[in-house]
Amino acid sequence: MPTTKKRSVFFEQRTVEVSFRSAENGSPAGLTCSPHLHRELELVYLRSGRVEAFADATRVELGPGDVFLSFPNQIHHYRSFDRKESYILFIIKPDLIPDYLELFLHGLPASPLIAGAGDSPRINTLLYLLLDAEKRKKEPDDGTEVCPTKGDLDRRRRGYLLALFAELLPRMELSMLPGGDGTSLRAIVSYCTEHFAENLSLSTLESELHLNKYYISHLFSTKLGLRFNDYVNSLRINEACRLLLGSDDNVIRISEAVGFNTLRTFNRAFTKQMGASPTEYRKSRGVNAPSQLSFASHTQQERILPKVYFQNAKPQSGERPSADAAAPSSKGEARTVNDETKTIKET
Repeated sequence: MPTTKKRSVFFEQRTVEVSFRSAENGSPAGLTCSPHLHRELELVYLRSGRVEAFADATRVELGPGDVFLSFPNQIHHYRSFDRKESYILFIIKPDLIPDYLELFLHGLPASPLIAGAGDSPRINTLLYLLLDAEKRKKEPDDGTEVCPTKGDLDRRRRGYLLALFAELLPRMELSMLPGGDGTSLRAIVSYCTEHFAENLSLSTLESELHLNKYYISHLFSTKLGLRFNDYVNSLRINEACRLLLGSDDNVIRISEAVGFNTLRTFNRAFTKQMGASPTEYRKSRGVNAPSQLSFASHTQQERILPKVYFQNAKPQSGERPSADAAAPSSKGEARTVNDETKTIKET
């Protein structure tokens, strides 16, 4: 029986409102990264070169002048053909554009590709104005010119973002999701990212979101190619990595803080996803390592953030999920996750 190739995906938990990255031709940091998702918008303007890009199950090829836009909680990643492309990348909290917040949270584009959008003089100008504003926020005042205040830069940022998306969104085929799999999946992912440290199981989601737990398991299997317990554990291990590098809390306290009931379960899950025990991981990187990662390098993040495994092959329409995904047995997925995520009683 042939084996299915597995690849990794991780969840990014961000605190900054806007992250950016600008790469010139021949930059060693090509636009290549592992599949990931986050609550923010991610926009790429390709100035030169060719890149293969994915949003959920949709694959597109970017050329010079193209713009790629992924919505919140869409799994996306890129593959560079020769690592010589020139591009600008922004990761933007949707709250900064309140006029379109409802669309970002409850809508979805038919395709993430906006072909040739960067060739529009207005869009091109707005992209560079936004990039300049973000650079100014990070660079110190050298006294050579009159520099705007932080408040001025924040107002400029909001204005540029609103104008930019007012240009981009009409070029996309967008639809609101009144119900069905898309809306359900977003609600599930959002709930998990907010409550992963609690007693989280398929039964919990069934009760809180009023969705059948077997349907939830089916969505993870067919839409994301993930097992539910793998996704929950990835969120917990992600937070554990942050605490291991950014605090001096002991491993037992960290395991409890991220939702594991026993140290043995935490060690097993951590080692499975990170390839090292929590103690080894902390020693190899240092307790005082920064807890927040910039977008300086997706490659760097792959070394720090945990991995979840999903099937590379997309199930065909109408294909039934496996018994493992759709209907956990008495010793299956729901029970396993529930046992591993039992709420810690205060002593």
